[in-house]
Amino acid sequence: MSMRCLLLLVLVVVALAAPRGTYGAGECGSTPADKMALKLAPCASAGQDPKSAPSSGCCAAVHTIGKQSPKCLCDVMLSTTARSAGIKPEAAITIPKRCNLVDRPVGYKCGAYTLP
Repeated sequence: MSMRCLLLLVLVVVALAAPRGTYGAGECGSTPADKMALKLAPCASAGQDPKSAPSSGCCAAVHTIGKQSPKCLCDVMLSTTARSAGIKPEAAITIPKRCNLVDRPVGYKCGAYTLP
């Protein structure tokens, strides 16, 4: 099984195991950050290695999530689902820059990290 398939499987299992309940409008709208993190599946290698070039699918996912709000993007990149899938926050936080996203929120505080 390839690393990408294994990562996707882990993401799905973690999302399905997440507590169910009523979710109000959060930073990512009505979708919880842990569920939104499933969209980061194409970012598997880029989220583990800060020197890895993100795929176009990864950049598209990060751009889509980031358009909702910088807080949503942070919540997703630092979510339990992302961490359980092996995404390292210190690598994930650099993906918007590695994707050359011109509208990224440079300097935005994301937990203990700052978006470059």
